[in-house]
Amino acid sequence: MRLRAAIAVPAVSAATAVLLLTAPQSQAVTGPPHTARCAEQALTMRARAVAGDPAVVRVDVTNRGARACVVDRVPTVTFGNLDGAALPTPAGGTGSYRLAPGATAYADVRTIGDPADPEARRVDSVTVAAQSAHWGRTFSAGRLGTGKRVLVWEPVTTWWQPTAAAADRAIGLS
Repeated sequence: MRLRAAIAVPAVSAATAVLLLTAPQSQAVTGPPHTARCAEQALTMRARAVAGDPAVVRVDVTNRGARACVVDRVPTVTFGNLDGAALPTPAGGTGSYRLAPGATAYADVRTIGDPADPEARRVDSVTVAAQSAHWGRTFSAGRLGTGKRVLVWEPVTTWWQPTAAAADRAIGLS
């Protein structure tokens, strides 16, 4: 009895291996489909200060491409010639956000907690990128609607959200 089991197990394993190796690729088991990173030229970036609160800038990204693609979970937001970028809120901003063709995602950026803060920096522009590997788009303070300068101190940004209202809630506006 032991001899038969010793022969049968390797025979079954070998038969299984032959079937797997000779199966057409169309029948091969695969994981979920991979969504490609968005090409920068397929995206439209916009930014504008939230009405009534120049310390909050709403940014959005639209996928103009014909296929779904992914961007970083959190936009990369930099300020003029200052080092560093806005920190994600909540923390843990690594990952991706899927954009269907024609879809738009929204994020809010709080540039400064207290505009009277004596440590506030003043910059002429804000640059926003949907992925850290992209150059992004630069918006002047005037175009953003923040006045002549953008006040910056300990800036934070939300993750991409499906609506502007969700971005407002995530930053604490509503």
